[in-house]
Amino acid sequence: MPADPPRTLSVGFVPGVTPGKWVARWRERHPDVNLALHQHDDALTALLDGSDDVVFVRLPVERTGIHLIPLYEEQPVAVMSRDNELSLYDDVPLGELEGELLLDIEECGGPKTAVEVAATGAGVVVLPMSLARLYARKDAVHRPVPGLPVTTIGIAWRVEDESDDVEEFIGIVRGRTARSSRQPSQREAPKKTASQKAAAKKAAAGGNTREQKGGGKAQPGKPARPPGSRGRRR
Repeated sequence: MPADPPRTLSVGFVPGVTPGKWVARWRERHPDVNLALHQHDDALTALLDGSDDVVFVRLPVERTGIHLIPLYEEQPVAVMSRDNELSLYDDVPLGELEGELLLDIEECGGPKTAVEVAATGAGVVVLPMSLARLYARKDAVHRPVPGLPVTTIGIAWRVEDESDDVEEFIGIVRGRTARSSRQPSQREAPKKTASQKAAAKKAAAGGNTREQKGGGKAQPGKPARPPGSRGRRR
């Protein structure tokens, strides 16, 4: 009878997310389960149509039919040409953006193209820092803009999906250790019964006790009987 094929957990993520540390932990703990990674501009669609089991998304997203846990926040930055005067700032004051042409990411065709347009000097685009770094160019720079709302990265999975692999991966992302009792892999591990624990304790105690055979220990005030001697009856 042929062996069952190995299980696969499919994980999607939006550009700018770097799931490497979580992937490494998964592969260390569960080498028997394949982990497939996919980058999507719209990771939520890939989750809802069943292409992926778990996805990392950039909020806000429509939450109907999904569980979602926010993970961390992203710093907003302004991306501009190296010749733009705003590049002289370490942090761009929010009011300084009012005199700039702010590029619309969707109208530009996405963040990568928006960065390319900003690099020409045609305008400035505001992006999460992770995207600015991902699409960095030599002819463009990015600077933080304090005062702008942050964006948030979260992890999502379908409400009806209660598989152990999904729950295990969520636990890894949330920082649970391999021995956490909340991880499915630990809940399924066989536990010792009370009798097994008692037997193990007795065996351990027995290894530390010296059994004396062929003669007892001399009592205070009485000489020890030589081995093999017999007492005389009076």
